[in-house]
Amino acid sequence: MASLDPQAEKYLQAFNQLPPIHTMDHESVREMLSKAPRPAVKLEPLSKVEDFMIPVSQDETIKCRVYIPEGKGPFPLFIYYHGGGWVLGDIESTDASCRMIANRTESIVVSVNYRLSPEYKFPTPVEDAYSALQWVFEKGTSFNGEVSRLVVGGDSVGGNLATVVTMMARNKKGPNITAQVLIYPATNLEFNTESHLAFAKGFGLDREQLIWFRDHYLRNNEDRCNEYASPLVAQDLSGLPPAIVITAENDVLRDEGMAYAERLKDFGVQVEYECETGMVHGFFVQMDIFSKNIELTVSRIEKFLSSLKYTIEID
Repeated sequence: MASLDPQAEKYLQAFNQLPPIHTMDHESVREMLSKAPRPAVKLEPLSKVEDFMIPVSQDETIKCRVYIPEGKGPFPLFIYYHGGGWVLGDIESTDASCRMIANRTESIVVSVNYRLSPEYKFPTPVEDAYSALQWVFEKGTSFNGEVSRLVVGGDSVGGNLATVVTMMARNKKGPNITAQVLIYPATNLEFNTESHLAFAKGFGLDREQLIWFRDHYLRNNEDRCNEYASPLVAQDLSGLPPAIVITAENDVLRDEGMAYAERLKDFGVQVEYECETGMVHGFFVQMDIFSKNIELTVSRIEKFLSSLKYTIEID
């Protein structure tokens, strides 16, 4: 068994007191979470934070929040997709982390409120994620963004959406993405790795919860094998942008994140892999508990993106 950080132990003691969400319907879970008090955290100041409603399919719109750091710019653009199993979560849940990313990487972060399942099953969240990429590419210069430097990233299923968006952009000959930042990403919806067994219960994301999320997200069993749902099973991962893959040591998703990093390498993609020691699933958005760990993770991301920026400038 991997080691647990003392803060992670404290977090899990509280988290495991909550009712198991896989025994509830999705509306009840959302209501329960909406009533939970939001922890008070210090929000990093920025030059500007603004919400936009952007068009997606079927004449609907979704909200995107744009975080602009201090400075002259133009700034690289970092499109961020939140976690929550495609069923829960929103741009509020990642607000503090996105602010830190914007400041530390000197990027404009665009956080995407894609539509959730089961009201909008696969592939709608994927399509929303891609629509947001297209919108940022088209409109980014209007808020001082540099559209030639597009990064996509996210945590958990947000990491899933981020890497799937890179595949879609490659296949559709869409906007050029310069990097992908995948934080404990879900990459294979079969849930059959060793870490799925080792951390199946009590570590912040139970295997039964994963199955509950998957059942709400997918239309049928065949969707599990779709590369836009399970990118690890894709036949071709060549031509994708450089990636940093960050996993948590005590997480059901650890092994599939590591396996995805290895498959990207096998296809010639530049990859950096990091496993955050002692951490559990969800740490990256718990600023009140894991602020120092989040700072370390964002520092890794900044270093990775800076190395790519240097390479681009040399080329």
